[in-house]
Amino acid sequence: MPSRPEKLNRKQCERARRARDARFDGRFFTAVKTTGIYCRPICPANQPLEKNVDYYASAISAAQAGYRPCLRCRPDSAPDSCAWLGTQTTFQRALRLIQQGELQQGSLSELAERLGISDRYLRNLFHENLGTSPKQYAVYQQCLFAKQLLHETSLPVTEIAFASGFNSVRRFNEAMQQQMHLSPSRIRKSDVPTTSSLRLKLYYRPPYAWQEMLEFLARRLVPGLEWVSEDGYGRTLQLGDTVGWMQLSQASGEHHLWLELQLNRHENLNVITQRIKALFDVDAPIDAIDEQLQALLGESLAYLPGLRVPGIWSHFEAGVRAILGQQVSVAAARNLVQSLVTELGEEIPLPGGAAGFLFPSPDAVLDSDLGFFKMPQARKDTVHRLARHLLESEAPDNIDAWSDIKGIGPWTVAYVKMRAVKDPDVWLSGDAGIRNALQLVEPALNADAASPWRSYLTFQLWNQL
Repeated sequence: MPSRPEKLNRKQCERARRARDARFDGRFFTAVKTTGIYCRPICPANQPLEKNVDYYASAISAAQAGYRPCLRCRPDSAPDSCAWLGTQTTFQRALRLIQQGELQQGSLSELAERLGISDRYLRNLFHENLGTSPKQYAVYQQCLFAKQLLHETSLPVTEIAFASGFNSVRRFNEAMQQQMHLSPSRIRKSDVPTTSSLRLKLYYRPPYAWQEMLEFLARRLVPGLEWVSEDGYGRTLQLGDTVGWMQLSQASGEHHLWLELQLNRHENLNVITQRIKALFDVDAPIDAIDEQLQALLGESLAYLPGLRVPGIWSHFEAGVRAILGQQVSVAAARNLVQSLVTELGEEIPLPGGAAGFLFPSPDAVLDSDLGFFKMPQARKDTVHRLARHLLESEAPDNIDAWSDIKGIGPWTVAYVKMRAVKDPDVWLSGDAGIRNALQLVEPALNADAASPWRSYLTFQLWNQL
């Protein structure tokens, strides 16, 4: 029996499919019984009769039912919906960790231990929400990413296998045949130009307030670490031994962003791409978010549809930015971060031959007395304590534990969870800007009514200032 799309009945799916409505892209998939193929609702192919169609909540549900992905609309490119399935925080966190490569590097029992649950409970969560096991979900996501690389890049198949998280080309070929019902050679595009950098499409559901995203990032721009153009954003990045830079721009007239990547190695490419997608919030179910928040805010504010929550590359960077921003202006905080980056960051080449800097590691920060900072010693000590905590903690991704670090309060913890962890339901109740914006709302706002999208409410209120 197909896993029905959450909150969508068959008639709604049929209307969205017939209209090729991009707002539903990724929220469900159409499986055609007569061809054995599943598609996105925006597929440009001739539409099948409704009696020959079944609807699935996720790509993996359709694949588990025996359908193979369409080579024309490419379901691998659809904005992801799985991160929003269910209401359990544990399940959402498990999905994020798997997308970050947790099961490529460790076992199911290790993932369950990290989540604080049993193996059995973790398997039950996946079967209840997706109809499959955590390992099957992880492998399918790897195959979808490999399929995108085969379509959009000129990377050799061997490199694609490792970039997608497989340990061997043989295992890669087996998985593609089992999961996609297609061999890599049948998927490979022959007309992709060879370039020195990688170029990928990141699809989103419209609308997307891209210019407002750029303006927010530009006000906090750290030269050397980041750069903003008229229509795009770029920055340096590091993940383990992988270093390089990324640039993101909006495709004119299309519902996707162009991602350009230049990396020294491709083994972490899948994890890096998934993190970039999270940072720029491309998978947000923005129509549902806008509907709920617009109804809550009414006519009090000039509501901006499509406003996303911009992310920060790492937990450490987000924490340091928040600490350095305590009791100073945005401009002053940016200058402090720039001093840290230029003093302690590793230098790398950028497009056009310019010099860029990676954000300093916790080790580099601990090795410095931070004497170049013109700020109270207490805040320097807080930065040192955060770096030490991340190096010594057995659970460095547990941001709630940061509350025990002297100098870090509830606002900093909440800010990092919103922008680095990408928790969609963070409410910065003590923020001065939020308090000022709330005075414009009539009648008085009950922020709890915005759950589970209070992070988006926070940005809608900040956008009024």
